[in-house]
Parts: sequence; structure tokens; C-alpha cells
Amino acid sequence: MNALSAPVPAAAAPAAPTSPPQAVLSTRLAVGLCGVLLAVLISGINENVTKVALADIRGAMGFSVDAGSWIVAVYTAMSVSAMAFAPWCAVTFSLRRFAMCMIGAFMLLGVLCPLAPDLPSFLILRALQGLAGGALPPLLMSVALRFLPPGIKLYGLAGYALTATFGPSLGTPMAALWVEYVGWHWAFWQIVPWCIAAIAMVGWGLPQDPLRLERFAQFNGLGLALGLPALVMLVLGLVQGPRLDWFASPLICTLLGGGSGLLVLFFYNEWSHPLPFFKLQLLANRNLSYALITLGGVLFVLLAVILIPSSFLAQVQGYRPLQTAPLMLWVAIPQLLALPLVATLLNQRRVDCRWVQATGLALLALACWLGSHLGTDWNRDNFVLLQLVQILAQPMAVLPLLLLATGSLAPADGPFASAWFNTVKGFAAVLAGGVLEAVTTARNHLHSTALVDRLGNAPWLDAAASPSLGARLHAQVVALTAADLYLLVAVVAVALIALIPWLPTRIFPPRAVA
Repeated sequence: MNALSAPVPAAAAPAAPTSPPQAVLSTRLAVGLCGVLLAVLISGINENVTKVALADIRGAMGFSVDAGSWIVAVYTAMSVSAMAFAPWCAVTFSLRRFAMCMIGAFMLLGVLCPLAPDLPSFLILRALQGLAGGALPPLLMSVALRFLPPGIKLYGLAGYALTATFGPSLGTPMAALWVEYVGWHWAFWQIVPWCIAAIAMVGWGLPQDPLRLERFAQFNGLGLALGLPALVMLVLGLVQGPRLDWFASPLICTLLGGGSGLLVLFFYNEWSHPLPFFKLQLLANRNLSYALITLGGVLFVLLAVILIPSSFLAQVQGYRPLQTAPLMLWVAIPQLLALPLVATLLNQRRVDCRWVQATGLALLALACWLGSHLGTDWNRDNFVLLQLVQILAQPMAVLPLLLLATGSLAPADGPFASAWFNTVKGFAAVLAGGVLEAVTTARNHLHSTALVDRLGNAPWLDAAASPSLGARLHAQVVALTAADLYLLVAVVAVALIALIPWLPTRIFPPRAVA
């Protein structure tokens, strides 16, 4: 047979389209995820260091009370600001590379902070550490949304929820332990071994994405120039507002007014920018909008149930931070079991996450109602029942929000959802702290005035015959104020339940377990 008569090979049939590979949770990926989770938890613990050790820091370095207040303020302001822009950086520089750099910077700055020679140096170091620490929580959500298989994605989100339930309750006891028994320097240096472990776990476990430096061609420089100072000014104003009497201070007026104006301009720029930091169009999603609105209320409740008993026991019973630590641990440690259990519940298709959240909020309201009956004779043991109720209430209130916020979005919108959720989370925590402090001051003044007026109308009462009258009066004012705050928080929790029937829509888990 000659060449001309040779059979012509048939054209290769077009390859059948292949479905995108399914995410698989390998051992390496699980280690990488745990590394990011470890770094985020250590970041949350470190945030409480200056709150617990502030008196020791001021005494050792010679800071005044007013100057020392800026140590907490600058860290918080930079931390919240970093949450807004970290997802963009993670996509551009690769998630693994950016995470390792931020963990390393966070660790190094933590080592340097106690070695600062003066207040300006300390503030700069602490602000930079806040910037590095604040960049970590959005990365945890990004890892969970991107890499985890659908069937266990909720468990990854449960790990993220630990930063709102487990981390804040654990931070104060750990910082108090170092300050009480070792020294305030070690409250900063405790992060070193954990950060080294986190860097190793992230470097070995997370996949390495390529650099995407072409994104700088559409870099949102104007957005950064408007958004970063806006968030910094607003957070500084909220943190320093209670100390400077809010709008009676020109500085607070400038910070809050200027920050609000810059934030409006920032959002106007984000609406039309081709590569924004915040995708405002996502707010058309009812579930995301509901999750962001409710997140602020839930964080207000969670912060209150930590601060109210701690403040009451410190002022009335004279407890030191380490003595209130068991109170926090009664809620924190069981979260390691409660969150996976709630995630398992939400992973069932027949379970509506909206009513799981309603149940959690109702339990939080019940705990606060029980707390509103406190008296001046209450000690740590009287709060046990309240803490036990919160063990399941907190994850049931937080985890459904994460499912609602992320479950109906496209994968490409994951970084934008992370930016929205984490920034609102950080800002809402600051706002909740400012509101709580303002309400506490107002109720203290009200109850103090009312009790003093009643005593003044009792001429038979001889103050000299009651040398402890002042202490008893102060204890009664603190108890009445704490009861009022518990009732306020209970009302907020009930009000959040009222939003559920008409705003969020039913959503199913990514893939129900068998």
C-alpha cells in the first residue's frame, strides 16, 4: 500500500469538558488552616495585653493615665483598619506569603514593644503591631471559604467563630497570668513560640499561589487614602470619647466628624472603582446585609456579658484580673466543643439556621435577664449559671451569621465578603465598647444622684456612725448600673430576634453531611 492510499488518521475527538476539581482536606491543608487559626487567636489574646497590664506598663515606663490610654487606642485603630485592606493584599501577594509576613511582623513588633525607650516609640511599635495583627482574621475566613470542601466548610467557619467567642474570653486570663506571676514584659513576649509555630504550619500547609502584581495597574490609591484615615479617626474617637466627654471635646468632634466625612467619600469612590476594597453592590444580598447589621448587635451582647461581671467583681468585691479569669474560662474552654456541635447541627438541610440563631439570641437574653437580678453580695460563683447558659448561646448566635453572610455569594466575592465581615466585626466591637462605657457613666450618675438625695432626706442618718457608708453607697450604685446594663443587653438580643422573620432568607448548608 502506497502513501497516498494510507488511511488518513481521524481527527482527534474534542476532549470532554472536565468538572473543576473538588476541594479535598488533606493533612497539609488542615495544618495550614490550624496555623492561621493559631495566629488569629494569639492576635486576639495580645490585644488584651495593654488593657490588663496597662497599670504595670505605666508604672514601669513612667506614662500618665491620659498618655497610657493612647496605647490601647492606637493598637485598636490600626487593627480595625488593617481588616479592611488585608483581603486585597492576600489576593495580590498570595495568601500564604502575606500570612507568613504578617505573623512574622506581628511577632517581631511584640518583642520590641517592651524595649521601647519612650512613649512615642512605644506607640509607633504598638500601632504597627496592631496593623499586622488586624490583617490576620480576614485571612482565616478566606482560607476557610477557599480551600475547605463544602461538607466541612462550616467547621472552618466555626474555627473563625472562635475569634468572637473563645478568643476574647481567653485573652484576659492569659494576659493576667503573665502579668501577675512573671512580669508585664512577658505578656508581650508570650506570643513568640506560638507565632513561630504558626509560621511553620502556614508555610508547610497552605498552597502557594502566584503573585498577581498586575492588580497594581488598577490599584485603588484614592480608596486607601480615604478609607485608612477614616477608619483610624473613627476608632480613635470612639475609644477616647468616654475619657474626653465625647462631643464636649474638640478633638473628639474632629475625629468623629472628619472620619465620618472621609468614610462617605471612601464609599462613593468604592461604588465605581473597577477593583475596590469594598464591593458595595454585595449589600443588595439580603442575607449579607442582615448578617452585617446583626453582627454589630451580637458583638455588643458578647462584649457586655464579658465586661459587666468583670467590672462588677473588680469594683464591688475587689477582684484582680486573675481572680476573674475562671469566670471567663467557664465560657471559653467549652467553646472548643460547643462550636463543632453547632456546626454539625447547621450542616443538616432540615435545620433552618435562622431559628438556630433566634434560639441563641433568646438564650443570651435569658442569661442577661438572670444577671439583672444581681446584688451587692454577688461573687464569682453567683455568675456560674449565667456563664453556663452562654456556652451554647454564643456559638448559636454567631455561627449562623457566618453561614448567612457567605453561603449565598459567588466564590469570587469571598475576599469582598471577608473585608466586609471583618471590618464590621472590628468596628462594631469598638462601637459597642464606647456605647457600654457611655451608658455605664450615665447610669452611674443617675443612681448616685438618686441615692445621695434619699440619704440627704434622712436626717436621722449620721454618716459618722456609718464609716462604711461611702463604700456601701458605691457598691449599690455599681450593682444597680450592672443590672441596668444586663436589661439593656437583653432588650438588644430580643430586638435582633425580631429582625429574623422579615429580613434574611432561608439558606442551606454548602453540602449536608450524610
